[in-house]
Amino acid sequence: MSTLITLPPFADGRTGPVLRVAGLRKSFKQREVLRGIDWEVPSGRVIGLLGRNGAGKTTLLRCLLGLSPIDAGTVELFGEAMIEPGGERMHRIGFVPQTFDLFPWMKVRAYLDFTAAFYARWNHALAARLLGDWELDPKQKIGELSQGQRQKLAIVRAIAPGPDLLVLDEPVASLDPQARRAFMAELLALMKAPGKTVIFSTHITADLERADADITLLRDGAIQFTRPLAELRERLHRAVLVRDGGWPHAPVVAGLLKATLKDDEAQLLVEDADPQSLQALAAREGATLRIETPTLEDLFVELA
Repeated sequence: MSTLITLPPFADGRTGPVLRVAGLRKSFKQREVLRGIDWEVPSGRVIGLLGRNGAGKTTLLRCLLGLSPIDAGTVELFGEAMIEPGGERMHRIGFVPQTFDLFPWMKVRAYLDFTAAFYARWNHALAARLLGDWELDPKQKIGELSQGQRQKLAIVRAIAPGPDLLVLDEPVASLDPQARRAFMAELLALMKAPGKTVIFSTHITADLERADADITLLRDGAIQFTRPLAELRERLHRAVLVRDGGWPHAPVVAGLLKATLKDDEAQLLVEDADPQSLQALAAREGATLRIETPTLEDLFVELA
C-alpha cells in the first residue's frame, strides 16, 4: 500500500523556476510512459530524479530538452517554450545522456576543441584541468577509451560550458568509487555559483545525499513528490511493531504510506508520525515499538 505524499510549498521562498512542465504526456507503441507530468524545478538546487528501471526517467529528461517529441503538454526552459534543441538557451544547458555517441576517430583534445566552438562561454582551463585530474590523455582516440573514460569525457563536455542547467542521466554508472567522488566534488563546486541548477537521475542514493539534493520521485508515469532530502528525513519515519504471533493485517495509523508485514513485525512507513499515538497502539496490541529514520535508499525501495 502506498499513498501520494502531499507536502506544502518550499519554505525558503524560492521563485522563478528554471523548468516548468504542465500536462506532459509521452507514449511508445501505445504504451503511455509519461502520464500528465506537472513539475517545476527551482533555480539553484540539485534535483535527484529517482524511479525504478522503466519508470520513464530517461524519457522525461529527453522530453525536457526537446530531444524527444511529446504527445501533449508543455515544457518551458528559462521561461520560454522548449520546441526543439537549439538557440541561445542551449549555451546554458549541459547534458550527459545515459548512452552517448562520441566520435571514435577523433582524439580527446580535438573533440573538446570542436565542441567548444558551439558554446559562448566554454571554460578551456577547466576542461584542461579535468582531463589531467581524471587521467584522460588528450592525444588518445575516443574509440580507444574505456567505457568509464568515455563517460568522464562526456561529463567534461557537459561541465566545461559553465551551464546554468546541468542535466545528468545516470552519469556515474560506469565510474569507480574514486572517480564518482571526484565527479561529485566538481558538481558541488559548480553549484556554488549562483543560479546553477542540476537535474540528476541516478540509483546511487549516496551521491544525492552528498549533494543535499531535493528528491523527485517518478512512479507510474507521474511525479509523486519533490522535497528536500532533509525534509523527507524529518517527516518520514519507520515504526516497527513486534509481537508474538505476527499481524493478520497492518495496524491503522495516521499518515501511513506503506505497511510491510514480515514474521512477527509490522513495518510502517509513516508521514509526520506521532510517537505518543504509536506508543498507545503498541500498548493496546501487546507489541514492542521502535521508531527509525530511514535512509534515502530505504525510502526509494519503499516508495518507488
